[in-house]
Amino acid sequence: MNYPDTVRFLYALGNEARTVKLGLERMTALLAALGDPQRIGRFVHVAGTNGKGSTCAMIESGLRAAGLRTGLFTSPHLIEPTERIRIGGRPVSAELFAAAFERVHQAAEELLRDGRLECHPTYFETVTAMAFVLFRDFAVKTAVLEVGLGGRLDATNVVTPQLCVITPIDFDHETYLGKSLEAITREKAGILKPGIPAVFAEQRPEVAETLLACAAATGIEPIQTSIWKVEDLTLHRGGSWFLAAGPRQLHIDCRLAGEHQVSNALAAIAALDYLGCPDEVIQEGIRQARWPGRLERVSSTPEIVLDGAHNPAGARALAAYIDRFYAGRRVWLIYGAMRDKAVAEMSGILFPLADEVILTAPDQPRAVRPEVIREMAAHPHMRTAVRLADALALLAEAGPEDVIFISGSLFLVGEARARLVQ
Repeated sequence: MNYPDTVRFLYALGNEARTVKLGLERMTALLAALGDPQRIGRFVHVAGTNGKGSTCAMIESGLRAAGLRTGLFTSPHLIEPTERIRIGGRPVSAELFAAAFERVHQAAEELLRDGRLECHPTYFETVTAMAFVLFRDFAVKTAVLEVGLGGRLDATNVVTPQLCVITPIDFDHETYLGKSLEAITREKAGILKPGIPAVFAEQRPEVAETLLACAAATGIEPIQTSIWKVEDLTLHRGGSWFLAAGPRQLHIDCRLAGEHQVSNALAAIAALDYLGCPDEVIQEGIRQARWPGRLERVSSTPEIVLDGAHNPAGARALAAYIDRFYAGRRVWLIYGAMRDKAVAEMSGILFPLADEVILTAPDQPRAVRPEVIREMAAHPHMRTAVRLADALALLAEAGPEDVIFISGSLFLVGEARARLVQ
């Protein structure tokens, strides 16, 4: 198959959230048929609710600054599925993506014919297997893997990593992971393995208690990011400067915006320190790290910021950023979300900070119709637009000093980025 056919087939497997089939049996069988590529090279395995992608990006950037051939596997993508698999900091080409798919798909078809699989691997399982195949093909030294959903039964949880990292845990995907923070935490802690070190980011007290219990049951003593203290913190619209004071003192220039990225940077610092990276490599890796679609400024006139805040914790982080840097400015919010998200809670956090709210919908079957959001949210200046293009057309009314945020869904952010970033 060529690349367009590959993408069509993957999408035909169904939306990742709706067709998720938690469990490792299919992945284990599929990877065995491919020669177990997940056993080649070293892995850093990252779970959590918020900050997973940013933390992965910073860790990978640090390892690359150390001169290693790196791999990075993340989800979801913003524009093209190739973004999910990166080698040496760059997305794989469409040709490589399609070739890897063909190999994985053929292995799956043979397993189906032999009765060793009951159904084709899911979208996420297929792309995860493709990542392992490509990492092996290109002799990746260390790959950073972001968990897709949960941890214990996630398709990435087939590796024996060199290090595990758990970023802040909050409510998300309750349908699959449980209704309580304790249940969600136990699922995410399922990536922990005996004898494998783990870095724990600062957590809510009830999460920290459960994580420590899981670590004790696994027989590991976690590395807490609290051993690094943040001193002389300066937050600015484009990121932060601070001194990370711990076993040593590191002067950090983080180009990922938002106060929450300081916590993510500490997790990356702790991980890179454990992995033996020198101070100057850690500092350069954090400075060079980029993560599109998260408080990403894509236009200055007018000022437009994209942020894929898709759960309450993400909405709170975005709200804190708006409150800190845009108080007194006229704020526009283009907002669209998916049906399986806590839309009422998120709109309650974000809408009061906006002067103008434009409700729209990502181009996805699971998107909430803007009229439905309007019924559950209150705001004195709220309009609807069927498509993002219609919402962007309304920005002609924005003044030169206004600021526009596009948020609520990474799918919406991806659409906006495709239109606004050349």
